[in-house]
Amino acid sequence: MKDKKRSTVPSAEEANTRRQFLKTLGIAGTAAATAPAALAETRKSPLPQYLDLIRSHSSTAANDKIRIALVGTGGMGIGDTQTALMVDGVEMVAACDLYDGRLRRAKELWGDQLPVTRDYREIIERTDVDAIINGTTDHWHEKISTDAMRKGKHVYCEKPMVQKFEDGHKLIKVAKDTGKVFQVGSQFASSLLIAKARELMKAGDIGELVFAEAIYDRHSAMGAWQYSIPPDASPQTVDWDTYLGTAPKRPWDPLRFFRWRNYVDYGTGIAGDLYVHLLTSLHSITGSKGPTRIYSTGGTRYWKDGRDVPDIQLSIYDYPKTAEHPEFNLTTRSNFVDGGGGNYLVRIVGTEGDLSLGFDSLTVHRNKFPKAPGMSIDNFPKDQKELFIAEYNKLYPQTPELIGPKEFKYTFPKEYKGDRYEHFANFFNSIRTGAPNVEDATFGLRACGPTQCGNMSYYQKKVVGWDPINMKILNAT
Repeated sequence: MKDKKRSTVPSAEEANTRRQFLKTLGIAGTAAATAPAALAETRKSPLPQYLDLIRSHSSTAANDKIRIALVGTGGMGIGDTQTALMVDGVEMVAACDLYDGRLRRAKELWGDQLPVTRDYREIIERTDVDAIINGTTDHWHEKISTDAMRKGKHVYCEKPMVQKFEDGHKLIKVAKDTGKVFQVGSQFASSLLIAKARELMKAGDIGELVFAEAIYDRHSAMGAWQYSIPPDASPQTVDWDTYLGTAPKRPWDPLRFFRWRNYVDYGTGIAGDLYVHLLTSLHSITGSKGPTRIYSTGGTRYWKDGRDVPDIQLSIYDYPKTAEHPEFNLTTRSNFVDGGGGNYLVRIVGTEGDLSLGFDSLTVHRNKFPKAPGMSIDNFPKDQKELFIAEYNKLYPQTPELIGPKEFKYTFPKEYKGDRYEHFANFFNSIRTGAPNVEDATFGLRACGPTQCGNMSYYQKKVVGWDPINMKILNAT
């Protein structure tokens, strides 16, 4: 990582520019680069294909408005909604949250006339709601998404799709039975960079896949989930009992409500929050259905604030040989006290090169094996050296060949509105046209199931098996 030519760590200026860009879209704090199958092919057009796609949305928007409601009006939910409303033909009609202050904030953002409620069931009963954004805590994802689809609503559900893999199978069945569009909110699946990486992989630009690594480091209080707690937080302003849901009953604790990612009762830690993004990228690029063995380790090194999840986690995933790819290994790392300033990288290594995805760019390195393997004959006696060279020159005759560039770099066009925008555009396009979903419940479970295995491995200190076809943990205890 110290080689400047191969580093994907953005400079401080680049990082600040990207953060400002994401804030403009309402998605700060969730930066990552990724892209949909619909965008994988290159077309002869004066505009990038993603702009053509959005144009098609605009042409139907006037007569085909989609009305959305938000369930979970926290930072992620607000960011999602602000981005969704950038897509033509989308209208905000209601919001739900268990904290009264967020309901007031919803009205500040989307108008005093906006209907708000603490009870999500009131949202999904509304006849003027076509789709919901489920921005709630991980332990509420399945229940709210299932209930919404059964009430005829399409669902955009934040990642990880579910807290427990068993719930994923229920969501897969409900989506199939109801025919509703269910899309997981890991926007990497709709990134222009991911689409390009998939195209290059398919074309064999880096040879045969052998290894992958993914890194998502942070160095900030907000990055480590030390979210701000409003001064009026209390049992009077928060529906604590409803929030707990299936989690163990506890007395009121504002930390567990506003900083829920720090606790296994409500979240999924680093693995569910960040590794799902990294596996989404990898699976989108390679077409993989997932690993079969996972081992994870780490600990709490700095953020010793009562959390029961690690602030540094490292995992190893073993991927088997399949029709989509050869056998390979993946390593992931996330460190919430990275004094180096943070880092994001998805790197896929082949026999003839690698693909390195940073926040805003895709870099391709090509290093093909030479046809001639070379010689190590200095320790041969003279007669053997001459015989070896003569035979070597017959096997590998020297012929002049052109030398091409070894590094290519792709960046976003200036018109690009961001991966999250593309993800919502794909979601609404599926609703309007019936087009295949970019990140459906099956894909979502294959991305988050292995990360649950990683958490089990971390706490139980053992290798955990995963069946990527049937999507089940094999040695759960």
